[in-house]
Amino acid sequence: MVVDMTDAEIDLVFGALADSTRRSIIARVIVAEQSVSTLASQYLVSFAAIQKHVAVLERASLVRKQRRGREQIVHGNPETLARAARLLDSYEEIWRQRTQRIDAILAEEETHERN
Repeated sequence: MVVDMTDAEIDLVFGALADSTRRSIIARVIVAEQSVSTLASQYLVSFAAIQKHVAVLERASLVRKQRRGREQIVHGNPETLARAARLLDSYEEIWRQRTQRIDAILAEEETHERN
C-alpha cells in the first residue's frame, strides 16, 4: 500500500474530519473562499468556536488562511482531501482483493463438492 501521508498526518486529517461542523466548513470553503467572520455567521456557535475549528482544519492542512486587511480568508486545500481519498482507495483495494480471494475459495469448494 503506497501512502504519501505519515501516520501523524493521517491522524490529523481524519481527526479533523470527524467533526460535522469542520466537514461543513470544508464543504463551504472548497466551493468559495470565505472569511472566518462569514463562516461564523453561518453557525449557531461562537466566533471563537469557529476560529478553533478553522485552526484544527489548518493544522491538518485541509484549509489555508490568508490575511486580507483585517480579515482572515479561509481557502480549501483539495490536495489534502485528494491524499486522504487515495488512502481510503488503497484500503478499499485491500478489501476488494480479500473478497476476490474469498470468492475464489468458495468457488473452489463448490467445485470439489460437485465432484
